[in-house]
Amino acid sequence: MLTATIESLRRRLLGVHQDHKRIARSALILLGFVLAGKIVSASKEMMIAYRYGISGTVDAYQLALTLVTWIPTTLTSELGVLLVPALINLRKDKLRQNQFLGELEGLTLVFGIASALLLCLFWPHLAGLVSGKLSASTQEMCRQMIVGMTPVGVLTFTICISAARLQACEKHINTLLECVPAIALLVFVLGMRNNTSVLPLILGTTIGFIIQAAFLRILARKADSVRALPRLSLRSSQWPGTFRAMGVLMMGAVIGNLAGPVDQYFLAHLGDGAIATLGYANRLLALLLSMGALAISRATLPILSEILFSGDHARARSTALKWSLLMLVVGAIGACIAYLMAPYAIALLFQRGAFTGQDTIAVASLFRAGLVQIPFAFAVWVLVQLFVSEARFKEISVIAIVGFVIKLAGNIVLIRLFGIVGVFFSTGFAAAGVFLGYLLCARFAPQRSVVEPGDPADPE
Repeated sequence: MLTATIESLRRRLLGVHQDHKRIARSALILLGFVLAGKIVSASKEMMIAYRYGISGTVDAYQLALTLVTWIPTTLTSELGVLLVPALINLRKDKLRQNQFLGELEGLTLVFGIASALLLCLFWPHLAGLVSGKLSASTQEMCRQMIVGMTPVGVLTFTICISAARLQACEKHINTLLECVPAIALLVFVLGMRNNTSVLPLILGTTIGFIIQAAFLRILARKADSVRALPRLSLRSSQWPGTFRAMGVLMMGAVIGNLAGPVDQYFLAHLGDGAIATLGYANRLLALLLSMGALAISRATLPILSEILFSGDHARARSTALKWSLLMLVVGAIGACIAYLMAPYAIALLFQRGAFTGQDTIAVASLFRAGLVQIPFAFAVWVLVQLFVSEARFKEISVIAIVGFVIKLAGNIVLIRLFGIVGVFFSTGFAAAGVFLGYLLCARFAPQRSVVEPGDPADPE
């Protein structure tokens, strides 16, 4: 009986479609890379907690990093997934691919420098708006960090483009290299003597991003054999479709990505320490989200793009729905395990030096509340890759806006009822609403035509 069961299971596994095998293989590789990177990131957080605890310095660092990276991350979060299908469609035309990538590098370089300079210039006016009840010393540290970490915002674009090039070639080393800034920051924080100095945080973060960007560019050039030197022109035939797609996506992305700054705005009005507590909980949640959502999304996007480029919509949708529901179950199981382990894990990671037992209780409470979003995030990212591959950008934007409205309403109501924990309760409601929106659109809304090779980003 047991032998027959094992043989039946073996036949079923061997009969799994090649698409599922490719996704599973890539997801496992990515999971390993993400886990290695997050171990490094966790070590960095342990050292920051040891040196700084929950203090104004950490508040300033979290706020400065958010402000420096918010606009670049908002753009690159959409640009990254948009580029992968486009580059897959351009594989056989290296001249067009080189021209498009070179012009993209030039455009993003100019935009990154301009946005960084504007942030530094207008910080005195922004300080009163975003810093709430933070002390004057914390605001001054935040200003110093913004100036010192200016290159980070610029390099975010370069990193995004190189990572998309590698992902289009089904090379996933970019995921492993995401730990480089954490390693650099860990080294600088370990080597410091002053527990209040902001210099190690500035130098570690900035130098780490420089090293990551340099390595990714070298590897991307080897992977696709394209030089892609920056050029200041917009002559590529890809631009009309890319601009239309980005325009549609950004309507939802800008609003949707306001969730982080909005959370910090609400918490800044609770006084010093609230943003730092949220930051520690978010770092641990990011570990779980990356291990599942990031790995599966990067594994599925190139494969779904290839399936749709061949014209098989039904197979692409079926593949995405199966993996989405599977990840919903995996995420729920992972969240339950994390809920039980939370106090012990946080104490092991952070409770030393300036990080006390009371800090552990505060972070664990937030972390547990944040686990409600995990299953939905795992499932949503698979469906997002399907919608990007199908060029359903209007639906993506509308769902993102709806999710932000749910999040904002939840913050207003739930923070008053539950305090800081209400931030994550509202995030959970928003994540569930977003998942339901994607599921209904994927299951019942009519599919759109796949984009053409000459205009891979056209949403129409």
